[in-house]
Amino acid sequence: MNTADDAGVYKLTDEIALIQTVDFFTPIVDDPYTYGLIAAANSLSDVYAMGGTPLTAMNIVGFPQKLFSNAVLVEILRGGFDKATEAKTLIVGGHTITDDELKYGMSITGIIHPDKIVTNAGARPGDVIFLTKPLGTGIISTALKVGEKLGTLESKAIEVMTTLNKTAAEVMQQIGVHACTDITGFGLLGHSYELAKASQVGLKIQASAVPIFEEALILVKDGFVPGGTSNNRFFLENKVHIPDSLSWEHSTLLFDAQTSGGLLIIVPAPKAAALENALRAAGVATVARIGEVVDEHPAQVVVF
Repeated sequence: MNTADDAGVYKLTDEIALIQTVDFFTPIVDDPYTYGLIAAANSLSDVYAMGGTPLTAMNIVGFPQKLFSNAVLVEILRGGFDKATEAKTLIVGGHTITDDELKYGMSITGIIHPDKIVTNAGARPGDVIFLTKPLGTGIISTALKVGEKLGTLESKAIEVMTTLNKTAAEVMQQIGVHACTDITGFGLLGHSYELAKASQVGLKIQASAVPIFEEALILVKDGFVPGGTSNNRFFLENKVHIPDSLSWEHSTLLFDAQTSGGLLIIVPAPKAAALENALRAAGVATVARIGEVVDEHPAQVVVF
């Protein structure tokens, strides 16, 4: 907890450790089934970020019965079930309460060998940084919430948010990496800062190499910036260094609060090519080499 890692790990034996995490949030899309898919993928992601295998899940629901029929709840849970099934994770129960605002997510239990745990505190100078999903889903979701018609952009964002980090995590374990975290509400720069601080190293991130939804730049210009994204920028003001040459719209995407984002993988430089090739061969859609770990400016992130 002191390093703001993705999940808690409890050692049971010399060969088995439990990974435990929980996540839930309010809807970011209109379709209840899709909401269930996204929420489940997001909840599972923390186990993958630690390099583990999810085994069981428990549903967590806050449901406003006066606003929605039970059919809506059924569709949300069906989405969660289908995504958990894809992850080979068994839903073993859950808890539902009456709430004024709809909320859904999962508590996930996974396993890992104690010697293979991947944390956010293992980065070393000289390591290479990879990212496995594009940024901008927070901005896109904010536009959708106020009724913007985004056409194919909506479907592309949903595809990214419903994609499990399972394959990337498996490849990461096969190759062997130093550190990892997934990109969620604290944004790329927020989670990068947490990793830099936990590892006591500096990170250098090349803005032009970071994958983004290009259409989201226009949405930022039109004012569709979530509160979480603005909060990230404010909190990280003295921890992240942005060049004056980078546009405000582009830098906003680097701070953007993501839902079910990709893995930020820190790999030793001699293994970087092997990791990149293996991720692509395994079918990971986005594989971007975005920067490096340095020994100067520890606990700071420099964008260039």
